[in-house]
Amino acid sequence: MSLGEFELIDRFFKRPVQRAVLGVGDDCALLQPTPGMQLAVSTDLLVEGRHFLSTVDPARLGHKALAVNLSDLAACGAKPLGFTLSLALPRADERFLAPFAQGLLALADRHQIELVGGDTTAGPLTIGITVFGEVPPGQALLRSGARVGDDIWVSGWPGEARLALEVFRGTLALGAEDFAQARLAMECPEPRIALGLALRGLATAAIDVSDGLLGDLGHVLRRSGVGAELALARMPRRALLAGQLAAVQRIAWLTGGDDYELLFCAPEGADAALQAIATQTGVPLHRIGQVLPRGAGLRVLDEQGSPIDLTQLAGFDHFKS
Repeated sequence: MSLGEFELIDRFFKRPVQRAVLGVGDDCALLQPTPGMQLAVSTDLLVEGRHFLSTVDPARLGHKALAVNLSDLAACGAKPLGFTLSLALPRADERFLAPFAQGLLALADRHQIELVGGDTTAGPLTIGITVFGEVPPGQALLRSGARVGDDIWVSGWPGEARLALEVFRGTLALGAEDFAQARLAMECPEPRIALGLALRGLATAAIDVSDGLLGDLGHVLRRSGVGAELALARMPRRALLAGQLAAVQRIAWLTGGDDYELLFCAPEGADAALQAIATQTGVPLHRIGQVLPRGAGLRVLDEQGSPIDLTQLAGFDHFKS
């Protein structure tokens, strides 16, 4: 049985709203932010073959499509309010739509946000999501606030998603359990919303790691007008990553991308406060470097403390990578 556009929306995506003033069904949704709060808005586009593989489980794809957008709100310290979904589909296939919607809406329910509108059309599989959040005036985490002397921190275990990609590319072999862990990191990232909220008032700058740690840190350094030094000896490592060759480690850690961890700066001496936040949120935090004056540029030290050549290491670029 062929599904039409509006039947597709009604069956898989239309639900009664609880927090929004008006949701799916009209020309516009209506959101009511908490009085005195500012709106935080972010949007991302995921294209099959560019951002995800055709073999990905639809439920995981639904989860990731929303997670990567929520990660942007986390990086700004914003509390999610709602989101819209634009979906291009080669065909209205219930076998894809049912698990996709399940994964998408399960994550939405966990963060108590609602799908309030969007669009569907025929075309190559493409997913566009716009998220809306709120943040108190003057408390948004920005890329432009890093100061000389700040420590540089990262959450979680960056690099594991890249290992999964290398397995899919046939350039790396992992055992079944390690591959399952890496694939989960790649296909089902966890947006660090609670961490972003907890960092308000403490972090001086923040960004989520989507295009590779080096590339995303570079955005912070340029916006803040500073330099930085990272130490590979401080990079977080689990057995999965620690067992790889040094060259693979560096690629995964520094340029892998698709991690959706938070990279942030905080004043020197904030370790105790940040470890308390790590305990509170259940997200491990790792101090990996320090902010330096602009003239120092960006340098990375290997495990022995020697500078490494960064000329062959670059973050993901949607038009060059």
